[in-house]
Amino acid sequence: MRAGDTSFALGVVVTHMTSDADDPPAVTDAECAALHRVELAVEWLQRAQGELVAFHHSVGHAMDHLAEAEAQLRECGEEELADALRDDYLPRGVVDEERWSYDVLESYQAGFMRPMVGFEERAREHIADGHRHVAERRQERAWKRRARDR
Repeated sequence: MRAGDTSFALGVVVTHMTSDADDPPAVTDAECAALHRVELAVEWLQRAQGELVAFHHSVGHAMDHLAEAEAQLRECGEEELADALRDDYLPRGVVDEERWSYDVLESYQAGFMRPMVGFEERAREHIADGHRHVAERRQERAWKRRARDR
């Protein structure tokens, strides 16, 4: 990482001030377009990860309600229904009856997201000397030039 860069666990959040000196060396239009597609894909995968976090939290809240319902059903004398919640539903996973929502999220992060982030970093390093958002930087500069030259 270069000075001024910061990242978190998956290495996907980087802050870096833009300047004309930050231009990557000799990136062709085709390379820029390909790299942009890879970056966009990772951004969409990050959104999917957020949706998996929301799924995990939603399932957790639902399970908390079911745990409360179990106690309330017992208070109502509905032992059979309470037992079904306790024995059949609360301990059950959301995928293949064994995998809980946190496991799905962790599998996605470790088994798919982390390798894709690594691929994106490798592509950026190979094509653009590690620079992020090359296409956006080009667009930003073009729009600033257009406004300046009007």
